[in-house]
Amino acid sequence: MNTATDQRVAAVAAGPSRYGLQELERLFRDAPAAVAWLGGPRHEYLFANEAYLRLVGERDLVGRTVGVALPELADQGFVQMLDAVYASGEAYVGSEVTVQLRGAGGGALQQRIVDFVFQPVRDDAARITGIFIQATDATQRVAAQEALRESEAKFRAITNSIDQMIWSTRADGFHDYYNDRWYEYTGVPYGTTDGEAWSGMFHPEDQKRAWAVWRHSLATGEPYHIEYRLRHRSGHYRWVLGRAQPLRDAAGGIVRWFGTCTDIQDIVDAREVLSRSREELERQVQLRTEQLLHAEEQLRQAHKMEAIGQLTGGIAHDFNNMLQGIVGALDVIRKLEATGRTGNIPRFVDMAMNSAQRAAAMTHRLLAFARQQPLAPQQVDLNALVQSLRELVRRTCGESITLATDLAPGVWPIRCDPNQLESAILNLAINARDAMPQGGSLTLRTANATLPRTQVGPADTLDAGDFVRLSVSDTGTGMPPDVIERAFDPFFTTKPIGQGTGLGLSMVYGFARQSGGFALIESREGEGTSVSILLPRYEGDAADGPLVQPAPADLVQGRGEIIVVVEDDEIVRTLAVETLSGLGYAVHAAASGPEGAQLLNALGPVDLLLTDIGLPGGVSGKQLADAARATRPGLKVILITGYAQEAMDTDLVAQKFELLRKPVLIDVLLRKVQEVLARR
Repeated sequence: MNTATDQRVAAVAAGPSRYGLQELERLFRDAPAAVAWLGGPRHEYLFANEAYLRLVGERDLVGRTVGVALPELADQGFVQMLDAVYASGEAYVGSEVTVQLRGAGGGALQQRIVDFVFQPVRDDAARITGIFIQATDATQRVAAQEALRESEAKFRAITNSIDQMIWSTRADGFHDYYNDRWYEYTGVPYGTTDGEAWSGMFHPEDQKRAWAVWRHSLATGEPYHIEYRLRHRSGHYRWVLGRAQPLRDAAGGIVRWFGTCTDIQDIVDAREVLSRSREELERQVQLRTEQLLHAEEQLRQAHKMEAIGQLTGGIAHDFNNMLQGIVGALDVIRKLEATGRTGNIPRFVDMAMNSAQRAAAMTHRLLAFARQQPLAPQQVDLNALVQSLRELVRRTCGESITLATDLAPGVWPIRCDPNQLESAILNLAINARDAMPQGGSLTLRTANATLPRTQVGPADTLDAGDFVRLSVSDTGTGMPPDVIERAFDPFFTTKPIGQGTGLGLSMVYGFARQSGGFALIESREGEGTSVSILLPRYEGDAADGPLVQPAPADLVQGRGEIIVVVEDDEIVRTLAVETLSGLGYAVHAAASGPEGAQLLNALGPVDLLLTDIGLPGGVSGKQLADAARATRPGLKVILITGYAQEAMDTDLVAQKFELLRKPVLIDVLLRKVQEVLARR
């Protein structure tokens, strides 16, 4: 037995036997609450259990008065409190009283929160002989209660600070909390929609459906999601979106549900607008068009004057030259035909076609720097593609420039549009040639590269992964830092007006970013420039697609296959219908998405749908194809576009949709039609 216990036993032995202190000691020694017994008016400790000793810092108490054993209590008025209890004979109950106690070893005072009772003890003659103390350390409980109150206050502050209606239920679905927005929105008194009363706020036609969905969520634990009409404080019913998610404990059991109600009346009204008459829709479209035109005008006003100058000087100059080639050649062809001299017509047709193709290439560059060009990505062997372009690059650069290649062995296949990559390489080669007016050397290099996540712009990052680097390096004049900083900007060029549009490098950068990679420039004045394109590694199987396109097959006569052509441009539509009909196909045409849908519904089996993506009438070519596939799963589809945001955002390969980019040669169109129809 330790010293404190010896003292307690000695005190018990010395005291009057009629109190039964030995029995009380055995009863209270291991009690969880702190228990002590004070004797006489000086409040001398006769007994203190282990819990009490822990509370006061494991100090020796028995045989000592409270004022001596625990002097800090005297300073806090507790001895006076004991005196009052001893003198009056009335018990004192303290609840959550703050007490300063020293820790074990006489350390600094520590604040504790204690619940206690000072109970007077009387002898057989009803005389007060001491005080019985029972105390409980409530510090943690009070802290937990305060934390809970703080948490609840924060929860209410958060839920009442947002515009949505917030509600919560018990695990069984009993509604017991709504934020202020709920009562402000509905206008009902606080607490009147607790429990099942909330359903009375629903529109009578929605109550049964809403309850069924709610019961299903309660039974399965699935999130609650429904639209229904809720009575507004105005007395009218408004559409709201109800959502709820369960809160689960560590074992996965649901302990509460937290939900929201969001007013969606404006969205519902918008849906109704979409279902109104065509005249109403046209008015809405006109209003939206005016808003877009106004926004576009504001954007145009925000362009830098330098960019506008480059646009008007470079683009207009080049397009006027191309239009002159087309218009002049057609005018000569008309005169030759009128005079019967048709022998020279093919030469002028070639001239017009050459100018038109140059205009198309310019359009593709404009789309490329905006990252809006429609791409046809596939597996590409970069080394093989560079080798195939070697002779073309050499001829483009001229005899004064030495061309070299440094192609790393084992370069990974990449995933990109090979035609656009070829255009990018040629653009870079032409820039390099112009930077070496006195001649020099041009080197095409390839190498594998594994990169971490990389910041490639103020708000543009490249995910980590495997890439293949293609570098086009020259020994030309190089670039100063301020030119490098702006080199990828659209319409920026150091060439005189009329000799460059400023689209070459921006097209390269736009193509690289649209393909999932990026481009960078390394240059020093007088030492040359190196422009690198990094394109993502192809992760599919090597057999997923050929790296070299097969030679085009000869055109053959159709066998009456049924083709639906949907195109809003009358000239393009007429050309497609006439040429396809001339090959023996049964062609049906429409000028808008809704007309195309009506035509498909009226026809029986259809072999091919050939449609532009951008169509009037509110139904795009992509949407038309999706709807047609719903009833004709095996329908073959070719999409045509010049601006294909939808084509970029959709995995056309997975849907087995073919894509052609405008302008497209009629011969290419016909071959694509026959290629698709020939597939099983």
